[in-house]
Amino acid sequence: MYPIYEAAGRELTLLDKAPGHISPHLHQAVEFVYVEKETLELGVGKELYHMEAGDFGVVFPNRIHHYQAFGGPGGRALFLLAPASMLSPFGNEWQQRAPRNPVIRRENVPADIVNAVHRLFESKKEERAVRQAYVQILFAKAMTRLELEEESGQEDADIVYQCVCYISEHFRETITMPEMAKALGVGRYVLSRVFSGTFHRNFNQYLNETRLNYACSLLMHTDRPVTEVCMEAGFESQRTFNRVFRQFCHMTPREYRREMAAANRSAAGGRNL
Repeated sequence: MYPIYEAAGRELTLLDKAPGHISPHLHQAVEFVYVEKETLELGVGKELYHMEAGDFGVVFPNRIHHYQAFGGPGGRALFLLAPASMLSPFGNEWQQRAPRNPVIRRENVPADIVNAVHRLFESKKEERAVRQAYVQILFAKAMTRLELEEESGQEDADIVYQCVCYISEHFRETITMPEMAKALGVGRYVLSRVFSGTFHRNFNQYLNETRLNYACSLLMHTDRPVTEVCMEAGFESQRTFNRVFRQFCHMTPREYRREMAAANRSAAGGRNL
């Protein structure tokens, strides 16, 4: 799982998966995460928060965040990405603030949150109004447990934040590290150290992963032809797209789409038993 960008859709995105390492990223959705088994490390900005099974986290829009998992096999977490439009009854002021600590510990998580999370995953085919109601329950109940503070704006000057924002905005274009360095007003070798030291991959690897995960979201949530997905995600050719896709997903884009569709049908069937 990686950033779900605005262009991927305006609907709720649900991901039920084993926790893993996810590089720093941001998006315009509100991200909820509920740890079901094992542990997860949630990084927001420059802070890292440890999450145990039963803990619930909320990441506000346009906040750089990442995940790390050090637990044993069998770990599981539920990720929900909701467009801010689903939270329109709460106004816009909350988007200029952020939780001082985004994690609610298990003993403080309201039962309504746990119920709403599971209902969302059990009723993927419900009408949008029903899904939106559950999302609003999550947000409203979480706000009673989170202390909000004004955004400091300090991230704007942070080179990691600038890198993530730049790639988030331009990954569908043809971009290079020298172009990015010039746009950000920093040296090429400074950027190179940021990618190797913070992202643990080079510029091209991070760019391709960003494009790939956007492509995966299109394959999962739309019926667009694979060739159109390839171009929309910013890959220069179908050949490059297929090579990168196989490298990271160990299957072709069409196989991925079929596997995801089958997994969703199986999950839906199992929950209805």
